Amino acid sequence: MYKLIAIDIDDTLITDDKIVTEGTKHALEQAIAQGVTVTLATGRMYASAHKIALQTGLNVPLITYQGSLIKNVLDGHVLYECAVPHDAALRLLQYCKEHNIHLQLYINDHLFAHEENQKLIDYCTLNNNIPYTIEPDLDRLLASPSTKMLMIDEPETLDRIAPELRALLGPDVHITKSKPNFLEVTHRDGTKGNALRFLADHFGCKLEETIGIGDSWNDHELIETAGLGVAMENAVDSLKAIADYITLSNNDEGVRHAIEKFILNKTHTN
Repeated sequence: MYKLIAIDIDDTLITDDKIVTEGTKHALEQAIAQGVTVTLATGRMYASAHKIALQTGLNVPLITYQGSLIKNVLDGHVLYECAVPHDAALRLLQYCKEHNIHLQLYINDHLFAHEENQKLIDYCTLNNNIPYTIEPDLDRLLASPSTKMLMIDEPETLDRIAPELRALLGPDVHITKSKPNFLEVTHRDGTKGNALRFLADHFGCKLEETIGIGDSWNDHELIETAGLGVAMENAVDSLKAIADYITLSNNDEGVRHAIEKFILNKTHTN
């Protein structure tokens, strides 16, 4: 019944130890062997998601930057791309300067920040030790399109400023959280839900034949769009509330459990 599965990475596909278990890898291989297309749908940059894809043997277009970039694993061909509108990007940069909010830009799949600090170091460590460049003049960089702009701060601070930013930046952007202390801005079409629609059309399948699996706020559009929306047991409550099914946690091979139940037709008690 299902032909396309899009799986979030952090706190979904990988455990808290940042690995894909052998059992989950085997379930992915079995699904692919049955003709199902399996892809990743992540807020991560492509360079980071690409490493995970190679570990799991995936050779498909990857949904990255929340859906702002869809790019093939092997040949690097870009199928879809959009960037934060220039005017909105400039306003966000000015806002972060005035309010002393740490901001990161992503241009041509490279990470830029205006200074090296612990927030930047911890972020890059979390994301497969991805490289970064310090550029004190971020205004100059915004002459080029930024695929995503990410703020790092205390969860309470980000929750407070999110409504302000929605009013400031307008309807042409999408604002979401990937983790409690990460607030991300993309083009309004740069969502996992829109990316899933694009890939369903690309592979010639109906949305009813798709599965989306995730855990966080930035997975809402994915879960809403997919024919079967699956939330992890460790997912935020708002995602569980809209999911069609709640699987096991990321540390208990929840992705494997969902694939075995809905693709491989193995019996489970959950």
